[in-house]
Formats: sequence, structure tokens, C-alpha cells
Amino acid sequence: MVERQQELAAGLEKVRSQVTTACADAGRDPAEVTLVVVTKTYPASDIRLLAGLGVREVGESRDQEASAKVAESADLDLTWHFIGRLQSNKARHVGRYADVVHSLDRLSLVGGLERGAAETDRRVRCFVQLSLDGDNSRGGALASEVPALADAIAASDHLELAGLMAVSPVTWDPDAAFADLLAASEHLQRQHPEATSISGGMSGDFMQALRHGATHLRVGSAVLGQRPPLG
Repeated sequence: MVERQQELAAGLEKVRSQVTTACADAGRDPAEVTLVVVTKTYPASDIRLLAGLGVREVGESRDQEASAKVAESADLDLTWHFIGRLQSNKARHVGRYADVVHSLDRLSLVGGLERGAAETDRRVRCFVQLSLDGDNSRGGALASEVPALADAIAASDHLELAGLMAVSPVTWDPDAAFADLLAASEHLQRQHPEATSISGGMSGDFMQALRHGATHLRVGSAVLGQRPPLG
């Protein structure tokens, strides 16, 4: 356990140092960046160790795994981010425990998340996931669909519009991808000034995302090391 804690501490220190450097290069304050440590497939024991290292923002991508870890870590006062593609029949359940949802890309998800949040008398911050290349088979709304999604979130009693999320397409230069995401965010803010957050960047490209205004980074293996195989 001590060895694992040291591994996590080293990974966390390296990522935090890279964030500080990238922010300095971009003239940004590191305090405006939220590092979400993505713990999917890693054991709940890692979450407890991370909490001991000061981590409070944790990301999961599968409902069954996430809800189990939320229950197991209930004493740690964590902020839970749901970052995976969300199925309509899971939205209500996710709305009962997630504090932030990064992957809202269909209107059918809004009602379920709202019901789940209402049942637990909570507010859930939601990012609209944008498909940068227009291929929404991998998740993400088309640019033309974003306004209606943003309006629906903003009109909900228990949901709050955080901003936009995107994943850089594998064949794209990440700088170009995140420049497009920043432009889309600025466009959204003309109608929804509150939507100032940008969820962009993972272990392989978070430095580029920071150059283009990302406020939330979804980083897993850079902190936790080699990801265990999916069960």
C-alpha cells in the first residue's frame, strides 16, 4: 500500500507540475484548472489513497462501477464526475449521485438526469459534449444540436449548464481540435454567459488543451499508471 501511494504521489506531482508549466506558458492561473483524476477500472483503494494526497475531483465512465465506488467512498467528500458515454436508461440513476456530467449529447438524457437529481434534491453541473469532426457515432452532439441541448439544461430545475466538452479526434492535431472547442465555447457563451467551463484534454493531450482554455482535464493513466484491463 505504501508503494502504491508513492506511485500515485509521483504521478500526481508530475501532472500538476506539467499543468503549472502549461498555464505559465499560456499566461493562465493554474488555480482556474480542475484536474479530474479518472479512476475507471482502478480499485476503490486507489481513490482512498488519492484522497489522502489531496485529490477531490474523481471521474468514472460506467454507471455500475461508478455507483459502487461512490458508495464505498462516501466518507471522503469527493466531487464525482461522470465522463463516459451515457445511456438514456442510465441517466436517472447517474443523476442521483454524479455531481458533474461531461457527456450530455442527446436531449433524451436531460429528463433522466433531471429526475435523478430531483429525487436526491441535488444540482448536477452538465457539459454538452460536442463532436468536433461531426461523427457522433463515438458520442458527442453535432454543432447544430448544441443550442437546443444548452437551452434544455439551462431550463431544468436541478441541472446547471457548465459549458462544452470534447475529445480530440484521433486523426486530428490536438491543438487544432482544442482551438475549435474554444471557438465553440465562445459561441455558446453569447447565448449562455454562464457556460464558461471547457472540459478538454486527457492524459495524452492535456498540455495542448490547456493552451486553448480548458478548465477541466480528465486525466487517468498519467496519474495512476498502466490501466488494468476492463472486466
